[in-house]
Amino acid sequence: MNSKDSERASDHFAQLCDIVAQLRAPGGCPWDREQTHESLLPALIEEAYEVAEAARAKNDAHFCEELGDLLLLVVMHAEIAREAGRFNIEQVLREVSEKLVRRHPHVFGASDARDAGAVLKQWEAIKREEKKADSHYLASLPKALPALMRAHKAQSKAARVNFDWTEAREVIAKVEEEVREMKDAIEVQDGEMIADEIGDVLFAVVNLARKCKIDAESALQKATDKFVERFNRLEDELRRQDKRLGDVDLEEMDAIWDAIKKTSNVQCPTPNAQRL
Repeated sequence: MNSKDSERASDHFAQLCDIVAQLRAPGGCPWDREQTHESLLPALIEEAYEVAEAARAKNDAHFCEELGDLLLLVVMHAEIAREAGRFNIEQVLREVSEKLVRRHPHVFGASDARDAGAVLKQWEAIKREEKKADSHYLASLPKALPALMRAHKAQSKAARVNFDWTEAREVIAKVEEEVREMKDAIEVQDGEMIADEIGDVLFAVVNLARKCKIDAESALQKATDKFVERFNRLEDELRRQDKRLGDVDLEEMDAIWDAIKKTSNVQCPTPNAQRL
């Protein structure tokens, strides 16, 4: 970004901050004035997911719009904090800028990290040094993350300190081991044990995805989208035959599902496989 672009961006950001302050001020918008950090949290999470959806869809106009919506919420939270005298948007910007410079000594200092792996290890080392008060390495792992994403992040952080499988085939063996243990739990019909073992299977599968450089959250989203699209086609075919969901047995739906699969370039598991 050149200096002129940076100056324009700064002007627009300042304008956004002024607009939010005006909305929150006496005589501003009644709805905006009522908002708190807690009331805005659902919207913050929702907007983050909408940003991710727009990015996956590769729709630049929508992506740009959703990033703006997310930025608005960041500014709103900072404005609420400013009103309470706790911190302001300037402090937010300063702290994140200082952190980026501090954690990139290979760019802004004398360190020499030659690849992405070295950069991540260096980042973790610097972060640990900054957070000496934390008792454990994974203490900073957010509990509010979606389960697959949190598992991936925990595994990735552990890998940066060399706690990781060497090859994907080792993780496959672990997945198979966990599946066997899950089957054993199902055989004895122990509900608590079944839940525990299914959790272990999911954790192991996330680890396999990570080892294959696949984001498990995105992969599951794609699989779900594929299932929904094909189930919609199944429903359309039933309607064409003057039939309705719920009135048709599994055998007939399986036959339609198999026909839908044959018209697709990508294989999809059958409805018998937990309908995925």
